[in-house]
Amino acid sequence: MAKQKDDGSYDGSQIQVLEGLEPVRKRPGMYIGSTGYDGVHHLIKEIADNSVDEAIAGYATRVDVKILNDGGITITDDGRGIPVDKHPKTGVSTLETVLTVLHAGGKFGGGGYKVSSGLHGVGSSVVNALSSRLCAEVVKDGELYQITFERGKALEPLRKLGKTDRPQGTSITFYPDPEIFKETIAFDYKWVVSYLRHQAYLTKGVYTSVHDERTNEKQAFYFEGGIKSYVKNLNIGKEVLGDSVFYVERQVEDSMIEVAVQYNDSFVEIIRPFANNVLTPDGGTHLIGFRAALTRVINDYARKSGLLKEKEENLSGDDIREGLTAVILVKLPDPQFEGQTKNKLGNPEVRRYVEQVMNEYFAYYLEENPEVAKKIVGKALLAARARKAARAARDNVLRKGALDGMGLPGKLWDCSSKSPAESEIYIVEGNSAAGSAKEGRDNRTQAILPLRGKVLNTERARLDKMFANKEIVAMIQAFGVGIGDSFDINGLRYHKIIIMTDADVDGSHISTLLLTFFFRYMKEIVEGGYVYLAKPPLFSINKGQKKQYVYDEPQLDEALEATIADRKMRGIAIDENEDRMKQAGVTVSRFKGLGEMDAEQLWDTTMNPENRVLIKVNVEDAERADAIFTKLMGDDVSLRKNFIQSEAKNAKLEELDI
Repeated sequence: MAKQKDDGSYDGSQIQVLEGLEPVRKRPGMYIGSTGYDGVHHLIKEIADNSVDEAIAGYATRVDVKILNDGGITITDDGRGIPVDKHPKTGVSTLETVLTVLHAGGKFGGGGYKVSSGLHGVGSSVVNALSSRLCAEVVKDGELYQITFERGKALEPLRKLGKTDRPQGTSITFYPDPEIFKETIAFDYKWVVSYLRHQAYLTKGVYTSVHDERTNEKQAFYFEGGIKSYVKNLNIGKEVLGDSVFYVERQVEDSMIEVAVQYNDSFVEIIRPFANNVLTPDGGTHLIGFRAALTRVINDYARKSGLLKEKEENLSGDDIREGLTAVILVKLPDPQFEGQTKNKLGNPEVRRYVEQVMNEYFAYYLEENPEVAKKIVGKALLAARARKAARAARDNVLRKGALDGMGLPGKLWDCSSKSPAESEIYIVEGNSAAGSAKEGRDNRTQAILPLRGKVLNTERARLDKMFANKEIVAMIQAFGVGIGDSFDINGLRYHKIIIMTDADVDGSHISTLLLTFFFRYMKEIVEGGYVYLAKPPLFSINKGQKKQYVYDEPQLDEALEATIADRKMRGIAIDENEDRMKQAGVTVSRFKGLGEMDAEQLWDTTMNPENRVLIKVNVEDAERADAIFTKLMGDDVSLRKNFIQSEAKNAKLEELDI
């Protein structure tokens, strides 16, 4: 085939014009962020958000989701139903228009919605474009209407199917297109449960449900208390400072401001900011306004009540937010999100609205609840003293030039590479295992940091206590990111932080202690995908000079069965009454711990990138992770016992999502 000559010409024939929904299929990431797991589930959100918008507007009372056996999903509401009349501009039904024309919807000032959470009105059409099949059904005035699409194109015009007893509303069934979503098209039941639980919290009096036909699992949610119930749920397992939850809901101009606050005895803050029911994890103007008002009001109260002396400096925002649990929900007609995935709210007027409401009503709350107010201020004063102590301690252990190797912990065996992208650090339990790891490692890219004993449980410790713990300090120095107000993820010296402990109860406990520290005080390294668990083998199968390593008992069973089957195929007589190891003609050794392995074994099984098994630690659900760490590492023994009893049967090591 002859090559086309590139003569450098550039004319109109080289400009590609994409029509209809073609731009979405061509560049799906521009509309839904990714074409992996997150993108598949973003499709659910776009359709379900439209149903939630009907509920926010007061026209729907429920949103029901059904995950189908055949790979599809159906989302149904009892709202007004998408209009089915002929659209004056497109000449086809409004339902078809909404599902096939970008920027066609009731969210552009036409009076359909005062507030909305959908993707600027393009969500339904984007989902249609990225689905191999989509069927929309609408019930209006007792009549059922239906239209079906394949990859965004209508198979036939809207059909009127006749009278129905089904309640008024919209039902959309869609199937993610495997041509677009090559990684997965399977829906995650837990993701749907989490999403619907949030929507029920954020929309008082709305019923949400999910039914997974694949497993017949079902859950439903209804919270009359709205975000007050949400805050109470977030504080389960923690000792709260006063039983009452501060709650306010007020309209300011054309926006609704809703805030719920309750303090607990922990050392971390949990703030969930939402705009039109959309979680904004990067915050925005509503969060800025909330934090500013909270700091101002508590400092003013502390001064007026004499809890903060005249010569004492004001409490910082960090001090005041220690142990804070809060949910902020703003509803506004024209939310300006930064980026298509809506991680941050940008409306400048919202900061003023939230500050105004918090300044007035949280001040009332403190005046009317002096015992709670005293506890809040007292906790902040303790946090301030601890912060000063931590700063002094930090100055002693964190030195300038740490990234160049100066001030690194003495027991760190560093790697020679200065490139974080190819460097990895093994945090190793025990001096014996650390010695083998040091000898067996690739010293160009692999650093070794030995741990002595169990590290501090940081779930119940402030920063000042951490700086008194040599193991914690060694990790802070080695990683290069700092901690607290000096934390900077850009200083990370290793892009793989690998926890390598024995495969026993003590090893699991040490891993949990380390993960608690990372999640509570260096969450960005977990969220960035830099933390891993090494998975050492439990057994070695020896046959003559050959060795095979296996990582758990099911793998051992498979290996023995495969060897026995191979011997039978080769005509070797097998005595079925013999022990399976004798049938297989092998000996099996069980490793008691990493310290039993010499340098060569440790390299072959656990450190060699070609052979090793690493478990990447992901933050699948921040709230669930917070609850798990509270249960496992907090003071309430009963919560921990119940968790272990209920989850033991589900324990697995293929992946760790916290």
